[in-house]
Amino acid sequence: MQLSLATRLAYVFSVVCTALSNPTGEHQCRLASPYTPTFPLLDDVSIEDLQALFGNGSLTSVNLVHAYIERVAEVNPILRAVGEINPDALEIARALDVERSLGRVRGYVKFSQAGFELNVNADNIATKDQMNNTAGSYALLGAKVSRESSIVTRLREAGAVILGKATMGEWAQCRSRKVSSSHGWSAYGGQVLGAYYPQQDPFGSSSGSAVAVSIGLTLGSIGTETSGSIVNPAERSNVVGIKPTLGLTSRDMVIPISLRQDTVGPIGRTVKDAAYMLTAIAGKDRYDNWTSAQPYDTTPDYVKACNHLGLKGARVGIPRNGIDYYADASTKPIMAAFEKAIQTVRDAGARVIEEANFSSFDPPAFGRNSSIVLDTDFVVGLADYLSLLSSNPNGVHNLQDISRFTKTDRREEHPDRDTYVWDRQLSRNISSSSAESYAAYQANLLMGGEQGVIGALDRHKLDALIMPTFSSFHLPAIAGLPIVSVPLGFYPAQTPLTMDLKKKVVSSAPNIPFGIAFVGRRWSEEKLISLAYAFEQRTMIRRKMKPYTRPTFELSDQLESTEETPYKLKVQYQAPVPKPAGLGQRLVREVIRNLFSLKSFVSFVFGLTYTRL
Repeated sequence: MQLSLATRLAYVFSVVCTALSNPTGEHQCRLASPYTPTFPLLDDVSIEDLQALFGNGSLTSVNLVHAYIERVAEVNPILRAVGEINPDALEIARALDVERSLGRVRGYVKFSQAGFELNVNADNIATKDQMNNTAGSYALLGAKVSRESSIVTRLREAGAVILGKATMGEWAQCRSRKVSSSHGWSAYGGQVLGAYYPQQDPFGSSSGSAVAVSIGLTLGSIGTETSGSIVNPAERSNVVGIKPTLGLTSRDMVIPISLRQDTVGPIGRTVKDAAYMLTAIAGKDRYDNWTSAQPYDTTPDYVKACNHLGLKGARVGIPRNGIDYYADASTKPIMAAFEKAIQTVRDAGARVIEEANFSSFDPPAFGRNSSIVLDTDFVVGLADYLSLLSSNPNGVHNLQDISRFTKTDRREEHPDRDTYVWDRQLSRNISSSSAESYAAYQANLLMGGEQGVIGALDRHKLDALIMPTFSSFHLPAIAGLPIVSVPLGFYPAQTPLTMDLKKKVVSSAPNIPFGIAFVGRRWSEEKLISLAYAFEQRTMIRRKMKPYTRPTFELSDQLESTEETPYKLKVQYQAPVPKPAGLGQRLVREVIRNLFSLKSFVSFVFGLTYTRL
């Protein structure tokens, strides 16, 4: 992180002040306020809650990073939601605290008094730092990128600390047949599990991102979606997921599946938190030409769309044929909750149009087309991404290399987890620019748009469609349309337990959450956020069920904690009781402390090594 001269001078001044006021050399995370504040629980805290705490001096960025790392350490051995913790997180947080002390606030200056602080990215969004960018595969372990993802750059500029990388489904679930693998599994990260039932299926590739948000391992997270991989994990973790219009957020330096379907979007505990994050990451980017289609030069303030009366006067439709096709015995509790939600929407003042059906709905047809589009896009897009690596220790340059590595490295668990998708992709004798691939893409645009979502919206003059999340994402995926998914309910106590096809994770069981989705036209995020926010505020479903497991460390525990707890050390070092030192010694000590990162300083002095969580 680059600091201004004024910030650097203030940093030096703070070092001197610390040395003068701390004769023993102890380095404690003391709260700035003279009173003991009441802190919200970290699995409920919002961006605006944290803004208030920063604003009144009750909390520092270092305190917050410390608390999240403690919480990850508590539950990660069970849920595997976080693949790596950023070793620079505490240093970045300390620098942001200095900036705040100078009156400089990053990010949402025009919205509020502080930027949001913590974020976990999916492991396919490149950061140019000490963390890995693996997409869950050992093939990319140790590889370095030539530049950072534009999404990450925007987050840093908004004042976010990138706390770590979320575990994800390997290659965004683009490797194996469903019967051969499970949602959220990767060789490098292990099996992500949901927090609402033991061994719960997290349901989607951005699984760690959603689980981490649901139990307060981070304030918010960023996921990627090709077809359902933001909204599905969000619904199964009882949180909010926004799949943006294709082109609203950049895909630069994001390990791809399909240039024609991939999107990057936020996952938050509330609609407003997700709106804050979307405002931060949306915008045009010279590295992604698709963003040039945005109809505005200045990104909308999506937070302002959060309106308690957002449903009043709105026209929403229910495409029954698009829902019924995917409904079965396991979705009966979801459909029952959905029917009640329809009445809630009516009670809020919306006009609900039943049978706002898609004029043509043929899942087998658009499934075949999607297979062609995704297969041809992935081969080209992956090679393009690999060509931008500045360091490539395993020498993987294309899908053939990745497949060869996966089949020969025992850690990748092949053939138990097969490479069926890749084998099919490599067997196609067409490219993404071929006439066959283009025809498949155009057919899907028609089915998803004029014959699907857009046609239904236009015929009935609707603001949005509402659907259970499990049925909502297929047509928006192929047509590049936005979705906002919010909590709808939970499987009842008598629900029988069912497993996924791999027989590794629990697909349905008591207390597992599910969601409702608001689907709209391109660039209609403001309207969808307004509708979703109004529904959320009338129902507050998220508060009605707690996870079966959650961390216990809270912000209030900071009062008895120190910043430099060696979270990731193999050996816990017990520091001796410090003795008073002279001013010169204290100055030297503080200079060293602030010049070295926590990791470098501890490793240098004590010769201990850190391990990945």
